[in-house]
Parts: sequence; C-alpha cells; structure tokens
Amino acid sequence: MEWQAWLTLATLAGMVYAMTRELASPDVVLMTGLFALAGCGVLTPKETFAGFANESMATVGAVLVLSAALRNTGAVEATFGRIFGPIRSERSGLLRMMAPVAGASALLNNTTIVAMLTPVVIDWARRNRFSPARFLIPMDFATILGGVLTLLGTSTNLTVAALVIGADMPPLGLFEITPAGAAVCAAGLGYLIWLGPRLLNERKDPAQQLGERRREYTASMLVEPRSVLTGKSIEEAGLRHLPGLFLVEIDRGGRVLTPVASDETLREGDRLIFAGVVETIIDLQKIRGLIPATEQEEPIANGNGRRLTEAVISHSSPLVNQTIRDASFRTVYDAAVIAVHRNGERVPGKIGDIVLRPGDTLLLQTAPGFGRAHGDSADFYLVSEIPDSDPPRYDRARVSILVLLCMIAAATTELLPMSIASFLAVGALIATRCITATQARRSVEWQILIVIAAALGIGTAMEKTGAAEAIAGALVGPLGDFGPWACLAAIYLVTLLLTELISNNAAAALIFPIAMSTAAQVGASQRPFIIAICIAASCGFATPFGYQTHLIVYGPGGYRFQDFVKVGLPLDILCAIVALIVIPLVWPL
Repeated sequence: MEWQAWLTLATLAGMVYAMTRELASPDVVLMTGLFALAGCGVLTPKETFAGFANESMATVGAVLVLSAALRNTGAVEATFGRIFGPIRSERSGLLRMMAPVAGASALLNNTTIVAMLTPVVIDWARRNRFSPARFLIPMDFATILGGVLTLLGTSTNLTVAALVIGADMPPLGLFEITPAGAAVCAAGLGYLIWLGPRLLNERKDPAQQLGERRREYTASMLVEPRSVLTGKSIEEAGLRHLPGLFLVEIDRGGRVLTPVASDETLREGDRLIFAGVVETIIDLQKIRGLIPATEQEEPIANGNGRRLTEAVISHSSPLVNQTIRDASFRTVYDAAVIAVHRNGERVPGKIGDIVLRPGDTLLLQTAPGFGRAHGDSADFYLVSEIPDSDPPRYDRARVSILVLLCMIAAATTELLPMSIASFLAVGALIATRCITATQARRSVEWQILIVIAAALGIGTAMEKTGAAEAIAGALVGPLGDFGPWACLAAIYLVTLLLTELISNNAAAALIFPIAMSTAAQVGASQRPFIIAICIAASCGFATPFGYQTHLIVYGPGGYRFQDFVKVGLPLDILCAIVALIVIPLVWPL
C-alpha cells in the first residue's frame, strides 16, 4: 500500500478511538477526519464535498421533514395507535412493538420508519413510565432485521441488486433474499426481546429527572364532545403514569372525583385537573380528545399556529391581586391561561378563580405574535415561547398519510427516484398546510446529515487509496485452501467489519467485486456470496455509524458508543451464525 492508504487507515483508527472515548460528537469527529484526509491531499475538493450533494443524504433530510409532518398531524398516532398502547412491563412493550415494526420495514425503507417512529416511541415510553432508551435501540435494530426480508427493505439490498445487474448476472428477485432474511430476522428479534434488555444500560429519561429542578403547574383539560377518550378508563387513555404529571381530580358537572381511580371511565365534558411539569403538560395537549380549559370554562380550539408560552407576572402588572377571570385575560392579551405555577406549589381551585401574585408563572396558549407584542411589556418580567408545543392538526392526518402513500407508490414502482419523490412529498405537505416551512426547517437534524455526508467522503478515501481492498484481500486470500464455506464466512465477516467502520452501502460496493472473484477462484456459485453481502452489509449493529438509522436514535436515546457495542456485537455474531448456516442450505455452494 502507498502512504495515502496507510494515512487513511490511521485516520479511520483515530476516528474510532475518538468516538469510543467520546472525545467529541460523531459529526465533529467525522468532519475532522474528512478534512484531515482532504488537507493531506488524499481527497480532492470535489471528492471531499461529494457526500454533501449525495441524493441519499438529501433523501434522509426530506424523510425527517415527512416524519415531522406525520407527527404534527397525529397521523403516526392514528396509524400505529393500537401498537403503542398501555403496557405493564418492558418485555410486553418489546413484544408488542418489534414484530409490526419489522414487518413494516420489509416493504418500507427502514430509514423512513425509524425517522417517523422515534418521536412516537419516546412519547409512548414516557406515558408508560419507561426510559425511551430502553426501546429506541430495539426499534432501530428491528427495522434493520425486517429490512433483510425483501429486496425493498434496505438501500443496501437495492445497491447490491444494482451491482448484480451491472455484472450481467440474473437480477435478484423481490423475495429471493427472504429465506435467509426470515431466519436472521426471527433469531434477531428473539435476542432483542429476551436478552437485549439485560445488556442495555438503564438511562434515565431527562423528563424523569425534573424532580430536582421542578416547576410544577396546575392545568385543566376538558374531554371534548365525541372524544376518542370517551368510555375509556384513565389507564386505557394513558393518563395514569405520565412522567412528571399527576391527575389530581375530575370535575364532572360540579361533582369532584378525588382521588381518581385508574379504572374511572371518562365522559364527555369531564374537566381533568393535573399537576405537573411543563414538558408533560405540553404532551397533554397533544393527546387527541383533550382540549385545554380556560378561565371562562370554555375549551380552546387548537387552531393553526397556536402554541404554548410562559410569562412571569411583574410587581407592576395590573394583573396582580386579580383573578384570571376578573382580569379578562383572554380579551386583553389574546391568550388563554391554561396552567399556573407558584413557588413549586400546586395552586388549588379553578383556573379562573386563581388570584394572581407577582412572580407567578403562567402557561399560556397564544398566537404566534404574542412574544413580539408583549416581550417588552411592563406587565411581565419574562415572556418565553416553548418550542415544539404546537398542538397536532388531526384534520390533516388523512392528507399526510395520502402524501406518504403516494411517495411510496412513486418510489416502489420506479415512477420517480426516492430522492425526488420525497422532496415532492415535502412540497405537498407544506402546500396542504400539514406542516409549515418553519417547522420543516426545524425538523431537519443537521447533525445526522453531516455525519452521513462525512462518512460517504471517508468511504471514498477507503476505496480510492485501496485501503479497503487491501484489508479484504489480506483476510480472504489465505482462506482459499479451506473450501468455499470458509471463503463465504470470510466475505461475510469482512463485509460486516467494513459496515461497522464506514457505511453499509460503501461496504457492499467495496466487497462485491472481491466476493465475485473469490467465488470464481474456489469454483463456488456466486449467488450465496451475493446474499451474504446483502445480509452482512445490513446487519451491522455494533457501532452507531455502521448504519444511518443508528444515528437517528443516537441522540434522542442519550446513548453512548458502548451501548451499541454491548447490545449490537452479540447480535452481529448471532446474525452471522444464522446466515452462514442457512445461506449454503438454500443456495448450495
């Protein structure tokens, strides 16, 4: 190897070390490595920045916007609502979640599914008083395992299929990979349900740590007419174990029910009094069928653009020593008080009857311009808009689902490339007011896109300098005398190693020509080697940058590099054993 290859390998080792020791975030580490290679002349400027123009990175960005729109309209809740219901144990939750998620991933791109379900799984875990970290990695891994069931499940399978056609070999069928994929998927799901949780560290959800710095409000919510919650018990409605929140009482036509039993049935018009922290009260107004109650005992319509704002009453405010109702708060400020906080104590009584004092913090539902209009007002010490507090627009749920189905149909029928279809879908969502342009910009996780773009550039350096080919050749070459199965195992393991170190698609592309020449040299059929590459390049679980979906859950789950190693490495080994047993049985060597 020339010096460029040695430098690339040294840079790769340094990046792995930096991420293992958590010296910096993944995007900073990968960008540093990328520009180190560019600065030393290993990569040209065009090669350095090619990843940022790659259509796969752009597609991920569009999918993140699509995910946000589906969540904002409540479409994800409507689609997966039966899956993400109340659970009594972590294992029962995994059993309920894993199979449907893996099944959906067989026909839908797993990146799309993980991007859509990550916020849903976080909310679901919190409602059931579990840390989201206990479910996000299993959900991510389940989508990858489901992706190896069909040719459409992962971009890796499609990459290998394109390489097969380019090599003038019979094309891969839609379900050709299914026999081996089903065995790997079944074994992997069993591991994640029964053994995986024992290896995954317990990480406390940030929402559960609020007790140390608690700002507790009193909030009133109404069960709206024809609500989907009517007739459900408190437990079934998911209102019993919300983190940082306590259902104090139910006001039913003047009759107060307290304490509230978990089997108490909700009725239309019930007024629910909660005490809790602001983060969970935000979640309350996103529950379909509940509407905030105001000082006038009237529900607030969840109109477009309304969001939550905190305001602290000043000593000079005309609101001091007046009740919220007598102050005509809604008329004067064009905002509705839905919760009150006072020195960490629950303020008793109805919202409209609370007498305001200096220093009281009000949680308001306001129009978008409230902060600009009253930010400098002497009536308030502080006015602060709460991000991501817009209530779901359930009236747009069907539209967003229709846009998603049209995008999937256009991509799967090859009417349009996935990148173009996804951006057209984003445009349609903005045009139909399923999401605003501002919300679309905020929903893009730039850290994820930077990591993907940098990883593509580093993969180019590995291929260009011959570093990847040298690694693969050194591992595979000496095994020729041990028969086809040993070579198949070596190809699988080298593909897996490169997947963990660079990326799935790059690993498949690098190993494909080596695998085909190896099969020819030992006189083996090429088909089992092709299937092995598909599964090995997809089933990389031991590093957070081995597959793009890992990067989506990495931050929200509060994970560390070691979490993926502890849970993913045994799964890597299990999938390899199952695949290397099943593949030769279905596709003889």
